[in-house]
Amino acid sequence: MPRQQRINAAEAEALLLKNGFQLARSKGSHRIYMRGTTRIVVPFHGAKILHPKIVKQVFQAIEAVP
Repeated sequence: MPRQQRINAAEAEALLLKNGFQLARSKGSHRIYMRGTTRIVVPFHGAKILHPKIVKQVFQAIEAVP
């Protein structure tokens, strides 16, 4: 089974914005992005690497057809 990519919040944000997501709002250290009815929450905690489940959600949201 291939390993999931390791990315930080800034890289995830760049991927989401490049693929049509818009920043809907932010609360504390979490930013919420929307594209149509698809919502993804990305925690911003410095340059920390995101948890693999968050990375998986980001890639699934990008691949989803709006």
